[in-house]
Amino acid sequence: MNSVTNISDSIVYEPSDDNEQVALAIPDYLKEVYHWAYLDAGNARWLDREWVVAIILWGNAKRLRQAVLAQVEAGDHVLQVANVYGKLIPELAKKVGVTGALEVIDIAPLQVSRCQTKLEGFENSSVRIADASVLTEASYDLVDCFFLLHEVPDEFKIKIVHAVLSQVALGGKAIFVDYHQPHSRHPLRQFMQFIFRHYEPFAEGLLHQNIKDMATEVGSFTWQTRTLFGGLYQITIATRSI
Repeated sequence: MNSVTNISDSIVYEPSDDNEQVALAIPDYLKEVYHWAYLDAGNARWLDREWVVAIILWGNAKRLRQAVLAQVEAGDHVLQVANVYGKLIPELAKKVGVTGALEVIDIAPLQVSRCQTKLEGFENSSVRIADASVLTEASYDLVDCFFLLHEVPDEFKIKIVHAVLSQVALGGKAIFVDYHQPHSRHPLRQFMQFIFRHYEPFAEGLLHQNIKDMATEVGSFTWQTRTLFGGLYQITIATRSI
C-alpha cells in the first residue's frame, strides 16, 4: 500500500512508473462543496460509521451494499472507485477472498488514509491515490462506482463513466449504485429535491439522464437498471460482451 503523509488539502500524489510522486490537484468542486464531508478529518471520522450511512440512505444501506456484493465472486479482481463510508469496502475484501484482489482509488489523501486503516489485515487489498475520471490500461472483473456520480459535475460524470467502463474486462461488469428520480408520489420526493438543490448540487444532473446515455465509445455492453425505495436509488449494471 502507498503511505500518504504530510499532504495538503489541495494537492495529492500518485506514484509514476519510475516511483516518483506526481502531483494531482484536488478538484475545486470537491474543495468547495464537499470539503466538510471528505477533506475534514473530524467530520470524516464521524460520518464513516455504518449507522450514519444507514440514516443518510433511509435504512437502505444494507440492501444497496448487498447489491454490489452479489456481483462479486471469490477470486475476482475488483476496482472500487472512491472510498465509501461504512462496511462496504472491507466486505468487498472478504468477498474476493485470498485468491482475489481489491483495489481502491480516491483522489483525497484523507480518504486514502482512512481506507488503508479500514483494510488493515487484508493482504489481498491495496489503496492508492488516483483520479477516477482518468483512463488507465488496467482490467478488472468488476468496477464499482458507489454513490460517486451524484457528487461530481456533469462533465465529470461522463468522464468517470467512460473511465469505469474502459477498465472492465471481457465478460466483466461495472456497477453504478446511486440516486435516481423518485416516483412522483414518493413521500420523500419534495424533501430530497430540497436536499439535492441545497446540499447535493450535482445530483440533479443524474436524475434527468440515464447512466447508459453517458457511455460513449467504450465497447459493447449489456445494460440493466433496477430501482429501490420508490425509485430513489438505482442499481445499474453494465456487462461487457465477450
